[in-house]
Amino acid sequence: MSTLKNIAKFCAVVALSATTLTGAQAAGIGGFARTLNNVEAVKRISMQRTTLAPFSYVLFCKKNPGDCRRSAKATIAWNSQSRRLLERVNRQVNRAIKPRNERSDVWNVGTASGDCEDFALTKRRALIRAGIPASSLLMAVARTRYGEGHAVLVARTTAGDFVLDNRGNALREWHRTDLSWLKIASAENPRIWYAMN
Repeated sequence: MSTLKNIAKFCAVVALSATTLTGAQAAGIGGFARTLNNVEAVKRISMQRTTLAPFSYVLFCKKNPGDCRRSAKATIAWNSQSRRLLERVNRQVNRAIKPRNERSDVWNVGTASGDCEDFALTKRRALIRAGIPASSLLMAVARTRYGEGHAVLVARTTAGDFVLDNRGNALREWHRTDLSWLKIASAENPRIWYAMN
């Protein structure tokens, strides 16, 4: 009897999966494999062509070369410990810095008050000091749903790319945010940026 229940559960899962696939994807094992590959691709930000880094970030790197060094490509092993560390630093920095819109677009780290990029840079430095590889912590710029320019920190993990945002304490998968992505720093060389659209 348990074998019949297992078969029934399996059929239900397959039927449910097939209803969410397009006709081309639902066609056989190859279609299912393509769907799995598409799901995996969504977890990662696609870096397209190189583009100019934000000018204020270039000035930041000139003043803070230690924050902009090249490093070997790495990914954060996603587990309960790394998740808690990312959440803790995101929350602590969000509480420590008083939000302030700056008239001059100067990127700073470790300030008492500042705007989005100051939060992101401070989180990046704190996580690097906590042992997270620098190349897995990428600065990115986007637009909010209201069209405002916004900077965040993206953490590259084995479970996908997660956003640490000063607008909230929860970690969010990059594709589950309200952001329209513009550009992101390279993992190996944060002075090189890539377009995301």
